[in-house]
Amino acid sequence: MKVVLTYGTFDLFHYGHLLLLERAKLFGDKLIVGLSTDEFNSGKGKKSFHSFEQRRKNLEAIRFVDLVIPENTWEQKIQDVLSHNVDIFIMGDDWEGKFDFLKEFCEVMYLPRTPDISSSLIKTLENK
Repeated sequence: MKVVLTYGTFDLFHYGHLLLLERAKLFGDKLIVGLSTDEFNSGKGKKSFHSFEQRRKNLEAIRFVDLVIPENTWEQKIQDVLSHNVDIFIMGDDWEGKFDFLKEFCEVMYLPRTPDISSSLIKTLENK
């Protein structure tokens, strides 16, 4: 069984998120999503529109997602890869190179984002 792991906040869930998760699942049999907790986001100076529990529920409802785990720190990724026997770590290409340190433990891939859509764009349009 091939295990794939990705991370994100997945706030204001949109079509680009869905496509990223769908494409990530194509690389394995099990897709695990590390979901940023509210506390972790706060430490990064970010605030989600939806709570961790609401975002978790959204992700768990998606058929491509097999397991949602909390992301509490930047540093937990190696432990998550090891404890979940991850074969492939996948992130959007806007993170290119940032997680190459995981190549010692698993394959690392950066997938292209869906053009013209992002949570940041939605928030900007919402504030106008």
